[in-house]
Amino acid sequence: MGIENSKVLGINGLGRIGKLTVWHHVSRKAFDSLVMNIGRHAGNSLADIAHYLERDSTYGRLQQYLHGCRSEGVIGDINEETETIVIDRIPVRFLRTARNPAEIDWKTHDVRLVVDTTGQFLDPALSDDHGKGSLRGHLLAGAEKVIVSAPFKINDTGHAMPDDAVTTVMGINETDFDPRKHRIISNASCTTTCLAHMIKPLLNHFGPSKILSASMATVHAATGSQAVLDRLPKNGKTDLRKNRSIMNNIILTTTGAAKALRLVIPEMEHIGFIAESVRIPTSSGSLIILVVNLHEELTGEPIRREMINGVYYRAAKEDSNGYLHYSDKQNVSGDIIGLPKAAAIIEGHETHTRTAEVSLNLEHVPGIDAKVVASLPNRTVQVPVTQAVIYGWYDNEMGSYVNMLGDRTVSVAGMG
Repeated sequence: MGIENSKVLGINGLGRIGKLTVWHHVSRKAFDSLVMNIGRHAGNSLADIAHYLERDSTYGRLQQYLHGCRSEGVIGDINEETETIVIDRIPVRFLRTARNPAEIDWKTHDVRLVVDTTGQFLDPALSDDHGKGSLRGHLLAGAEKVIVSAPFKINDTGHAMPDDAVTTVMGINETDFDPRKHRIISNASCTTTCLAHMIKPLLNHFGPSKILSASMATVHAATGSQAVLDRLPKNGKTDLRKNRSIMNNIILTTTGAAKALRLVIPEMEHIGFIAESVRIPTSSGSLIILVVNLHEELTGEPIRREMINGVYYRAAKEDSNGYLHYSDKQNVSGDIIGLPKAAAIIEGHETHTRTAEVSLNLEHVPGIDAKVVASLPNRTVQVPVTQAVIYGWYDNEMGSYVNMLGDRTVSVAGMG
């Protein structure tokens, strides 16, 4: 029996993404029941876990998310003996013993598809019996496919990406997933998801040859890995900034968005690209500032703000999934929190372009015959280059990432 016939979804990890994934699937009801592995006891009882699931400091109460502000509680039938609760008619079973994926009893509970939200198991090249646990451990424990809510990270640089692993972003390259071949699927990251939906319309309109270079900085909300107060770094850690208080600081950090982007949009392999990240003290709602240098043609429509906005406006209109949004309004980060399926919300009000001419001495350009250059009356050419600055909002938790992770999960389940 393939996973397309299974109505049980396994979720490993009950952090931010795990919790909101429960919310998503309880609302969506594509699966008849959920099996949630925590791998440890939490609080004093199952009721404490239900309390945690019911309330959220960013998104409010679960019943309001499901049914509106006048709704009443939706969690009931808390049974310590069977380790189950019922959320809005969806049974949820909790497993509180195993931390190693290979030891989670997925098979007994008829779980064929698992979403791993722990952020701890990211290497698809590790064996299923690796001592510290691995993604393949889920397969050993009875699952047939695993979706990871983060980019892959192969620890041994000598290992290539396994043939049965693939990275996809919904609306960009989701059809790269082959159900006959792939068993481990990365849903990339929230930043890569937004970035891909900002880059793709430009590639479709201009083509990769016209994009000379690009860079991005994500102004990103805090995550659970950051410190509330300053703390001593762990042994061997080299980035001392991640241990500083996120409540009091703007913190420079790194992002793997550029590397992951090439996996979902191969054309980016030949375009110079830089990606940076800045963490700020907000709970959710992030922003990408994308800077693109474009070769300006001497003939044809000039590349100006109106053209760039038009590219995104039309792309958003043509997006049948509704992943790309275009806005002429003046937004702030709180405005986009929870906006369903919005991979990227282009802030058209703030798009800017500037065009300048770059002087190019042909004598210094490799590959041009020196005799040809010597025969030219003018050995310096002026190349027009337009720099475009584009802003894209995204809810790095529920609105963008978790909703699109849910779409990926349901599509994988349906394809077997």
